[in-house]
Amino acid sequence: NIVCFRNLQKRVDSAISLFGDKNAGGIVLLQSFNDYYYGYESVDGAPMPGYVDMIEELTEKFPLTDPRIEGEQNQKEFIALFGALLRMRNLLVSFDEFEGKEKISERDLQDYLGRYQDLRDEWKRKRENGESTDIIDDIVFEIELIKQIEINIDYILMLIQKYQDSRMKDKEIAISIAKAVDSSLALRNKKELIEAFLNSLNPKRDVDEAWAAFVATRREEELKCIICEESLKEKETREFMQNAFRDGFLQVNGTALPKVLPPVSRFTPTRDRARKRETVLAKLTEYFERFRDIVAL
Repeated sequence: NIVCFRNLQKRVDSAISLFGDKNAGGIVLLQSFNDYYYGYESVDGAPMPGYVDMIEELTEKFPLTDPRIEGEQNQKEFIALFGALLRMRNLLVSFDEFEGKEKISERDLQDYLGRYQDLRDEWKRKRENGESTDIIDDIVFEIELIKQIEINIDYILMLIQKYQDSRMKDKEIAISIAKAVDSSLALRNKKELIEAFLNSLNPKRDVDEAWAAFVATRREEELKCIICEESLKEKETREFMQNAFRDGFLQVNGTALPKVLPPVSRFTPTRDRARKRETVLAKLTEYFERFRDIVAL
């Protein structure tokens, strides 16, 4: 935070007006912490709900005791409310006063994030399946704001270490691990991998070493399975994926991907070759997303 004790309001407003609306100061300049936290009135007199209001509405309308949010309209209201809460929280974390005033536990926040992303996956499937609804095009998910409170694999391994220290008897830690994974955009597609590792955990083995060995084994097994199922060229496929993990993305253009595909007869219809390419690409993409960011190169 930059604190200035000189009254520069008029000069700031003048500077802002040079690059837009002369009344744009209210858009560019931040309100006070109390305004965002408790609510305030906009320039035109409209009431603007604060963080406290949003938390109260969230917990009253969508309590975590309910197993899921039923009905499209209710889901839409939850998505809009929780998205607004994420935006407000993003503003408040820049204020020192916000520390200790979150009014929601980390675990409950992870639960709501999990539900938010479950709905994101559900609505994404609806769009892909071409389901016709009156409100589907209005749905907006705050993906970038989710990433800002992202949980990484190191945090999960720390929880697993605690679980191991309890001799795998503390079920609350196991529940916390599951909730943390569900709330993470980056880890949701690694959920089965993490659960399998948790079930295979040896109480006497170092967690980090065990995780590295487990990932290496699963990575090799899954790649072998894809190569076998799709009759891919093994050397070219391994090189293709090694480059992907090194570069951080799959090279789908150029000659790299075609080199991976099995040879086909020149009489094979173009649509069949294209279908084969898409099938292979989909499997390699899923494989890449599951092991990216956790592969030791």
